[in-house]
Amino acid sequence: MGTESEEQPHGAAVVADGFGLEGPRGWVFRKVFFRAEPGALVAIEGPSGSGRTCLLLALTGRMKATEGHAEVGGLPLPRKMAAVRRISALGQVPGVNELDPAFTVAEHLHERALLQHRFDGSVRALLRRPGTRAAEARARIEEAVAAAGLDLDALPKGGRTSVRDLERLEALRLSIALALIGRPRLLAVDDTDLKLSDAARAEVWTLLRSLTASGTTVLAVCSEAPEDALRITTVAGPAEETADPAVSETPGAPEAPGAPGAPETPETSDRPKATDPEDAAEAPRADTDTDAGTTASTTEEGAADALAETGRS
Repeated sequence: MGTESEEQPHGAAVVADGFGLEGPRGWVFRKVFFRAEPGALVAIEGPSGSGRTCLLLALTGRMKATEGHAEVGGLPLPRKMAAVRRISALGQVPGVNELDPAFTVAEHLHERALLQHRFDGSVRALLRRPGTRAAEARARIEEAVAAAGLDLDALPKGGRTSVRDLERLEALRLSIALALIGRPRLLAVDDTDLKLSDAARAEVWTLLRSLTASGTTVLAVCSEAPEDALRITTVAGPAEETADPAVSETPGAPEAPGAPGAPETPETSDRPKATDPEDAAEAPRADTDTDAGTTASTTEEGAADALAETGRS
C-alpha cells in the first residue's frame, strides 16, 4: 500500500469525457470535456447559477453524473464515487460543509484532525499512545495552516477567534486548511472570488498556485479565471443547440477529445443541500474519444431536481 502511494504522483489527474448531470426537468451541466494533469490548477468559470458548484461536486464524487464519464486519479466516475471521495477534499461549500459560526478557529482545526485520525487512520495509528496521537494531530494542523497561509497570530483572538468574526479571506483560508488536514490529492474550492477585493482575489490565486506547486491538483469555482489556469467555462440560462460548449481553455493544454462539449446549466440557489450519494456499480463507462452530441435545453428546475435526487443516499 505504501509502495503504491510512493509510485503515484501526489496530485490526481482529472479527465472529463462528455460528463453531464440531468434532472427530471433539465440538464444541470452537459458535455464537459477536459484533461488536467496531476498538480494542475483547474478553474470552473461562470456566473452564479450556471452549474459550477454541481460540476465541482460531481468531479469530487459527491454527486452522481448521468452522462459520459470522468476519471480522478485513474478512478472512474460515477462508478467509483466513494474511492474518489477518499482522495479528494472540499473547501467550504455553503449547504454542504459550512463552517460553524459558533466554533472558534482552533476548535474547527482540532475537530477536523480528530475526525481525520478516527476515520482515515490505520489500525496501528489508533493503537498509538495518546501523547503520540496528539503530537501527530498538532503536526498535521500546523502543516495545513501553513500551507493555507492562515496566520493565527494575526486573528483578533488568535486561535480562539470565532468563525463569525473572520473576514471572508480568512474564512476561505480556514476552509482550505481544514481540507488540507486530510492531505488530499485533489482539493476543490467553491466561490474563490466571492465578495473579495481584487487584491484579495490575487492572494487566493497565489495560494492555490502554491498548492499546485506542491503537487496537489486544485479545482476552483470562480466568476473569472486567471490566464494560467485550465479554464472550464459554464453558461447560465437555457442552452441552445448552437451555443458554445463547455471546454478547456488554457495555454498549451491538450484539446478535449471530440473538441465540442455543451454549455452547462444552472444550479438552484447555486447550492446543493446534501452530499455523498451511493456509488453506482452499474453505471456505464464511456470511451475516452466519445463525440459530443446534441445539446438539450436546461432549466433552474432541472438543476433543483438533480440536486434533490443525487444529494442524499
